[in-house]
Amino acid sequence: MTDTPSSLRLAIVPVTPLQQNSAILFDEATKRGAVTDPGGEVGKILAAIDQLGVTIEKILITHGHFDHAGGATPLKAALEAKQGGPVPIEGPHEGDEFLLTRIPESAKKWGMAGFEAVTPDRWLVDGDRVTVGPFTLEVIHCPGHSPGSVVYFSRDAGFAVVGDVIFAGSIGRTDFPGGDHATLIASITEKLLPLGDEIGFLPGHGPTSTFGRERASNPFLTED
Repeated sequence: MTDTPSSLRLAIVPVTPLQQNSAILFDEATKRGAVTDPGGEVGKILAAIDQLGVTIEKILITHGHFDHAGGATPLKAALEAKQGGPVPIEGPHEGDEFLLTRIPESAKKWGMAGFEAVTPDRWLVDGDRVTVGPFTLEVIHCPGHSPGSVVYFSRDAGFAVVGDVIFAGSIGRTDFPGGDHATLIASITEKLLPLGDEIGFLPGHGPTSTFGRERASNPFLTED
């Protein structure tokens, strides 16, 4: 579990053979939170929620690729049955609707089954706000890896959930439908790096990092 400078906590739950970083974001005091990018292995996510003793208020999706969103629909159903109330799916930007509707077909191309299409309860746009317990996260639209990719940023905690926009030492692929390298670099340099070198982030795969570390050493950002 990753601590932040506030009472916002982050428990990472890697899922699918692609080891995608789903996470449980929650408030330590109230034990209320959200699940980000439940790409699959819903049972594993539910077990982690039970172990933490967290009540999930919503599901947040950074973008529409199957390994990030393919478990959202069954997770929503399981949580609503268990908790007895609505658990809305929020995000990503509507630009990824075509990816969310094709999740089963996309997963099949990777030799995987059991992933479901997603219809979010709320599409997000740049500048929106979402709540996780008592915390407010800022929504930053960061296209390039996919047209509808969004980042969730907690200014209070100094932390962001970035999906596949940027990684420790790398950036998101842009050879998938709707991807564009120049757009992705602009999203990172114009929207994320200005948030501050001290801001930590959870990428969609691999270890956490900070924007300052990536500004200084990420080969995709330091090349002339």
